[in-house]
Amino acid sequence: TYAREIQTAQNGYGLDGLLRARSNVLTGILNGIDDREWNPAIDPSLPMNYNRSSVIAGKAACKEELQSRLQLPERPEPALFGMVSRLTDQKGLDLIVARADAILAGDVQMVFLGSGDPYFEHKLREIQHRYPEKVSVTIGYDEELAHLIEAGSDIYLMPSRFEPCGLNQLYSLKYGTLPIVHRVGGLADSVCEASDENVDAGTATGFVFDKYDENSFQEAVEQALALYKDRTIWYRLINAAMQQNFSWKQSAEKYLAVYQSAIEARSTR
Repeated sequence: TYAREIQTAQNGYGLDGLLRARSNVLTGILNGIDDREWNPAIDPSLPMNYNRSSVIAGKAACKEELQSRLQLPERPEPALFGMVSRLTDQKGLDLIVARADAILAGDVQMVFLGSGDPYFEHKLREIQHRYPEKVSVTIGYDEELAHLIEAGSDIYLMPSRFEPCGLNQLYSLKYGTLPIVHRVGGLADSVCEASDENVDAGTATGFVFDKYDENSFQEAVEQALALYKDRTIWYRLINAAMQQNFSWKQSAEKYLAVYQSAIEARSTR
């Protein structure tokens, strides 16, 4: 999707004409993840490892540990939103900050880890100050905490304005944490929208909104919270998410195919 997006004036940043002229040899390949490093079944950062068959108990234990470490009330009921990110406009922080009060009016918790624009660092700290029982903000980066957030959260926030591919939505799928994403770039290619049709088919893996604005983002959040209450459907989505394969082996094979195609094209000149 990003390979198509950069051929437009909006996303090409002056190179769109060249990219369109070379579109016959332009290829987009999704990132891969190292499933030795990011794998809930063997992750040493987690208090309890889990796979698809043990995900209910595993994620419950990770959620309790995450709440405890970040000094949030240790309750299983709230939908816990997680985000590990650069805190920038590109990553959708403007949408999150704008709708935080509306989201936090419900029985939810929110956990943020990252650094970036001082404006968004300040805004998140303000939100934490208003909702100390519901929000945790850690400025900086902590690898072990990043893994625990992926495992202990119920929903992952990644409403990026644009995203060539992204990695955290792939980690989230692997860990059974359902992402909320804007339908752009690699997010559109890796998260299957929880429409009624996709839910019934067992292919839905997250929540996708089309228009980059506050209302569309909040509608996706509300859809996620509505389905969170139906544990049968929720675990069906988790099961579909954890079945996805975004390993580097798969991506590497596509890179090899591109190189092979380039070699063949060169040899026929």
